[in-house]
Parts: sequence; structure tokens; C-alpha cells
Amino acid sequence: MTDDLDGENRPASDDERTARLPDWAHGLDLRPHPEGGWFRQTWVSDVTVPTSILPDGYEAPRASATAILFLLLPDEQSAWHRVRGAEIWLYHRGAPVELSIGGGAAAPGRAHTVRLGPDLAAGDRPQFVIAPGEWQRARPAGDEASLVTCVVSPGFDFADFVLA
Repeated sequence: MTDDLDGENRPASDDERTARLPDWAHGLDLRPHPEGGWFRQTWVSDVTVPTSILPDGYEAPRASATAILFLLLPDEQSAWHRVRGAEIWLYHRGAPVELSIGGGAAAPGRAHTVRLGPDLAAGDRPQFVIAPGEWQRARPAGDEASLVTCVVSPGFDFADFVLA
């Protein structure tokens, strides 16, 4: 049996996937995120927090904070997930973002939605903080891509990331 790498079962290359990004996003050097969407880590604090003073559940030291750029295309949404630290979402451009928060139980519960975006008069918020361990997911609330920054403190590590 041979692989059909030239046919329709061929995985999309990075170039093919990034071709879907809006023109303004090509210079951001984004890559697919495991939860959905696109990201690039932009900052890791050089201040390290020792395990001895981190909240329960951390098994290794963490940077005091980290930041990523995160982009969702109009047909994408992030999967339900949670991180161990607090996460600050900061809206930058594009469609508003509907951010659903599903509680801190073992699985996502009844969600409430916060809208991040530019129209403060309509109730959009420019930023929102998700408490440590809260389930969350996001999707664009429009027909264009959405760009945000996510800052996690203590700093993000995939050991602290859970998909539902």
C-alpha cells in the first residue's frame, strides 16, 4: 500500500494553511494552535516563580507571566479548554470575539458569554480576565478574523493546559 500524498488525503502544508490568514496577519508568524485558531508566543517573563510559592497543582517553576498573539478565522472557534493560571484576553482588531466561560468544574458547565471588541457603547469590552481553572472557548462574532493577545500568569506551560 502506498500513501496518496499527491491526492486529496494529503495533509495541508503550513503554506496552504497560512494562506487562509488575512493579509494583515501574514507578518505575525502565526502557527496552528492545538485548541483551534492560530498563535505565536510573543513574551515570556524573565522572572521565574519557584514551585514553593506557586498555588497548589504546579509541579515545576513557571515564568511569572507569558503572552501570545491569538487569531481566529471566521469559520473557527477554540475548543473548550482551561489553563491553570489567570488569563487576560485583550482585543486588538477584526471581528469582536465571543468568549464563553463555562465554570471551574471537572467539565464545562452552563456558559456565560463576554464579548470583546471595539464597540464599547454596545457593551463590547477591550479586555477580560478569566479566573484560574475556568473553562473557556472563543469564536469570532462576525465574518472577519479576530486578533487578541492572551496573557497568562503564572506563565503558560502546556503541562497546565487541558482540552475538554
